Amino acid sequence: MKRRILLVDDEVAVLLTLKAVLEISGYDVDTAASGREGRSKLRNREYHMVITDMRMESDAAGAEVIAAARAASYHPAIALLTAFPVAEEDWLALGADKMLVKPMHTQVLLQQIEKLLAAHESKPGIRSFPPSTPTANKAARPASARSSASKPAGKRRAIKLAARRSGAKKSSRNTPAKRAAKTAKR
Repeated sequence: MKRRILLVDDEVAVLLTLKAVLEISGYDVDTAASGREGRSKLRNREYHMVITDMRMESDAAGAEVIAAARAASYHPAIALLTAFPVAEEDWLALGADKMLVKPMHTQVLLQQIEKLLAAHESKPGIRSFPPSTPTANKAARPASARSSASKPAGKRRAIKLAARRSGAKKSSRNTPAKRAAKTAKR
């Protein structure tokens, strides 16, 4: 069984990029583009972890998602994802287990998520899940699937594809104007 994560963020590019990174790493990921949608998903499905942005449709939207996750009978781990770090006592008072500051290097993010899940699942009263770490999931897949998914280039392609689908601004490295200039030089 894959660990299921709910990502809640109103920035579509961030949402789709993180979803792609987590899915490539073996997680089952649902997304919500608002606090209201996130709270609804928390009522309709169980998650091992909830990662939510702080400020979305309102300044309190992230706190409301955290409160809904804390109230859930299945007790997911909760991470606050923000570009505006707050003091540790503030995010702890909200009920988050961890604060993740964006932007963040992919490997660091994955390590922090895995560490949080492991620590959370070892708490008394938290339902334990079968060992299904992303590493274990990779080992269970055929070698052909593992080799392509484990390559950094594959991850970069997936992230670029997710950003392109979200309508995120393309890199200025190879714009149509630059391609035209290169063609004109030839």
